[in-house]
Amino acid sequence: MIKEFRLPDLGEGLTESEIVAWKVAVGDTVTLNQIIAEVETAKAVVELPSPFAGVVAALHEQPGTVVEVGKPIVSFEIEGDDGAAGSAGADGAAAGKREPNLVGYGAVLEASGRPARRARTFAAPAAPPAVAAEPVASVRAAEPAAPVRAAGPAETQPVETTPATTAGDMSPGERPRSTPPVRKLAKDLGVDLEAVTGTGERGLITRDDVLNFVGGGELPAAAQEPAGATAQAAWLVQAPGERETRTPIKGVRKFTAAAMVASAFTAPHVTEFLTVDVTPTMELLARLKASRAFAGYKLTPLTLVSKAVLIALRNHPTLNARWDEANQEIVQFNYVNLGIAAATPRGLTVPNIKDADRMSLMDLSSALTELTDTARAGKTSPEALSGGTISITNIGVFGIDAGTPILNPGEAAILALGAVRKMPWEYKDEVALRQVMTLSLSFDHRLVDGEQGSRFLQDLGAMLADPGMVLAMV
Repeated sequence: MIKEFRLPDLGEGLTESEIVAWKVAVGDTVTLNQIIAEVETAKAVVELPSPFAGVVAALHEQPGTVVEVGKPIVSFEIEGDDGAAGSAGADGAAAGKREPNLVGYGAVLEASGRPARRARTFAAPAAPPAVAAEPVASVRAAEPAAPVRAAGPAETQPVETTPATTAGDMSPGERPRSTPPVRKLAKDLGVDLEAVTGTGERGLITRDDVLNFVGGGELPAAAQEPAGATAQAAWLVQAPGERETRTPIKGVRKFTAAAMVASAFTAPHVTEFLTVDVTPTMELLARLKASRAFAGYKLTPLTLVSKAVLIALRNHPTLNARWDEANQEIVQFNYVNLGIAAATPRGLTVPNIKDADRMSLMDLSSALTELTDTARAGKTSPEALSGGTISITNIGVFGIDAGTPILNPGEAAILALGAVRKMPWEYKDEVALRQVMTLSLSFDHRLVDGEQGSRFLQDLGAMLADPGMVLAMV
């Protein structure tokens, strides 16, 4: 029998998600909880587990499509109706015994491994075209009825072909056949693939087809980087005469914009600045890095500042609170979920370290490393993006000295770390070259008075100027 899987609510009442990539194709045999797709919510990219054990009968949405919660996205062919009877609806109800997981949906049984491909037989094409197809190692050519199945990070797949198809055989409404890198190139150049004639095998649109269409035949140097290169030079990749590029506002960018606007016009922001001689802290950092006890740990100025913030909050708990407008209450947190702003290819995210105040410096170092690595890989979970109580943003990594950071919604304070610079500074009644950093603290003036914010910043600066002051703080 055929069972439909409808897009579930992936957390916190989200109403839609974008299909990023399918991990299965029509005809694949899947097991319960096997990852079948990557979807992007307004907060993060998450992996979607299968609610059924069976064979993929149909994929209803193409990658890049924004789908509303409750809409069918995939159908499965199930043997019988006892082991997986039922239907997976928008509320996450599905066949068999279920338990909540990261995305609020999933089966008890866990499975791993790649899906098994059913044997297929195709008629050989009468005569292959003279032009060779573009080499593709990590994906297979798209089928009219089955989107591309993405390969794993360290995996390559041979190209699997479909029955002979040419551009002229394309049915109405069918997307032109091409590979993901070629589709990205076309998007960057502003080329509509519907207007391009494919010269590759069975009408596949190749890289050269796109370049020849725009009349150049060669790609600018910035566009000749490998597929994994950053998009910082994407503005160079434009068709002749292209004066602007339009990008749909969706996913993380859409959520971040709405959250920042709501924060800026809801919480009365106050920002204070303090420039500190952090030479002793940088010397301590060097000693810790050379210590055998910290071998294998990644220590940075952010690590020590984060620890200092956690200690300072013990004497200034008003900065670790939330204004509950609906209940007209101030919620004081007796724990610290430390948010760290992370710039990712999908936009700004602020994942947080749960119960960071209970961690040793070593544990905090490991948690920060894991948080940043996960964020850069675009794998931050919705759970890690919610529940933060105070945040830090490190603008110093971009060579910036100070700024006025906007509060993460629902938090009372955010600290921005400036760049550590060698500057002439008063030291022991003389002028010496010292390592200096500027701290920028924004806080919600409904929750934090100017005196409270100033004293917190003063204590934090004192610890960074003299790490031995920690003994007086705890």
